[in-house]
Amino acid sequence: MPVLPPCHVPGPDGPWEEVQERIERTGRAVVHATWGQWLTAALLDPGLRDLLGRDWPRYRQHPAPAGRLSLAVSRVVLKHTAAAALQVRAGRLDLAHLPGGRPVLRGLGADLQVSLAHTDELIVVGVSRAGPIGVDAEPAGRRVSFEALREHVCTAEEAELLAALPEQERTDRLLRLWTLKEAYTKALGHGMRRRFSAVGFGWDAAGRPRLAGDTAGQWAFATHLVEGRYLVSQAHRQDPAPAAPGGTPDPAPADAPPPPPPVPRPLAQPPQSTRVNAPWERRGPGRQ
Repeated sequence: MPVLPPCHVPGPDGPWEEVQERIERTGRAVVHATWGQWLTAALLDPGLRDLLGRDWPRYRQHPAPAGRLSLAVSRVVLKHTAAAALQVRAGRLDLAHLPGGRPVLRGLGADLQVSLAHTDELIVVGVSRAGPIGVDAEPAGRRVSFEALREHVCTAEEAELLAALPEQERTDRLLRLWTLKEAYTKALGHGMRRRFSAVGFGWDAAGRPRLAGDTAGQWAFATHLVEGRYLVSQAHRQDPAPAAPGGTPDPAPADAPPPPPPVPRPLAQPPQSTRVNAPWERRGPGRQ
């Protein structure tokens, strides 16, 4: 099944129908938004403390205003996306982080895999109940040095192919390769423990990325341009059988029509600097 482009959700009120439809049809969905679109609604939400949960002390104590706002909005987007996938209220979910920063849901929705990325204004959230998922994002116009990164990011075969390309095409392909490898290692839960130069990618005749050695075709990858200026890469491994939903839908109002019947659910240095950020999330404005 092709990896669909991320859904644009401009605020907590949605629309969420496409996210829910993708979860029912494919078991996964990816959402993108800008933190400015969500900022006012998130900060004015009287339930913000409950939404941030374990991140509330970090939010309150963060020394940089821009970083504090970015942290709050990214967590709110993640909670609402997971809530839409599970069809529960966002405030019922408990978001925690594994050592290294990987986000996970505890208790209700614990079987839903989540991934978070943010860079500049962009926030990207991936959710899946059909196997591990990872997302990563970078500005499409970011300048990266092939010579500085080739040994850290590329396998020998990838480096040879990139070296033969014109400079602009080589830069674009290197940035795409970087985001794919970051999304893949996020999905694995390895982060920077997996050397990017040990992970090889190729492209098929249609230009789709393929993981070297994945003869069974378990992994699906894609990179899409969103907001006209960001590259968003997704990595997803399809489990043999989709997991059951992680939550129970919240009760509908008494006068609401009955719900429809359920549908069968079928390492390296980063390009932008010499500083390595936590692999689970790309830092936005006021990088933390």
